[in-house]
Amino acid sequence: MDNRPVGVFDSGLGGLTAVRQLMEVLPNEDIIYLGDTGRVPYGGRSKDTIVKYAKQDMAFLTSFDIKAIVVACGTVSTVAFGEIEGKYGVPIIGVVAPAVKKAVEATKNRKIGLIGTVASINSKAYEKLILESMPEAEIYSTACPLLVPLVENGRINRGDIMIETAVREYLEPIKAMGVDTLILGCTHYPLLNDVIGHYMGDGVSLVSPGAETAYYVKRLLEERDISAERGHNAKYRYYVTDSVDGFSGAASMFLSKDVSGEVRKVDLSVYED
Repeated sequence: MDNRPVGVFDSGLGGLTAVRQLMEVLPNEDIIYLGDTGRVPYGGRSKDTIVKYAKQDMAFLTSFDIKAIVVACGTVSTVAFGEIEGKYGVPIIGVVAPAVKKAVEATKNRKIGLIGTVASINSKAYEKLILESMPEAEIYSTACPLLVPLVENGRINRGDIMIETAVREYLEPIKAMGVDTLILGCTHYPLLNDVIGHYMGDGVSLVSPGAETAYYVKRLLEERDISAERGHNAKYRYYVTDSVDGFSGAASMFLSKDVSGEVRKVDLSVYED
C-alpha cells in the first residue's frame, strides 16, 4: 500500500476530466492537480515551448512526494512525452495509448475520427498507434484551435451559438465520412460531450482520453502494488498559474464539489531547465 499522491497536469481546466474519473475509479487516492492556466492553450505553440512547459510542470509536481504522474494534456502527450518519459523516477502516463485502445475496440466500420489541438494533430501520434493496432483503419482528423479557449471561457453548453458553430465547422467534414468513433484528442473536449454528441448523433462513440487513462492508472497502481490503503481519506490539492477564483468556480461546477480553499497559485518560472 502506498498513500503518496498521484500528480496530474494539464494546460488548464481540461485535465479535470481525468481527475473526475480518477476520483470515481480510485476514491482512496490523493491527487495533486496542476493547471497551467496562465499559459493555456499549449496546442498552438512550438515543440520547444511545449517541451519547456512540460518540464516545468513535471518539476513542480515532482517537488512533492509523488508516486505517479498523469499527463492529462493531449498536446504534451503527443508532442513532448518522449522528452519527459523515464526521466523523473516515477511512472508517467500519457493519454494517447489508452484512448487509442478504446477507439480500436469501439469501432465497427473501422472509420475513426480524431480532433485535437494543432500540435497534437500535426504530430500524427494518434494515427501511428491506431494503424499499428488496426492497419486497415480509415482515420479522419482535424485540428480545432478555437475549442480550448471557448471551453476555458465556459462556452460548453448546447444552445450556445459560439460553441455550436465552432463544433459544426470543425466536425462537418469528419461526420460526412461516416465515422462511428470519434477520439476527443484533448482533455478539454469531453467538457463538450453534450454539444459534440448531439451534432455527431447517437451512432458515434465518443472516446475520452482522460476517462480511459484513469482506468489505465488503476491497473498500473494495482500491478505495482502502490495503490492507496483501502479506506484512506483521499485529499485533493489544486494549483494554477493564473486566477485562483476563476479556476475554483469552474472546477467546483465541473467536479460537483466545492474546491475553493483548496486552490493555490504557483509560479512555474522558477522551474527552469
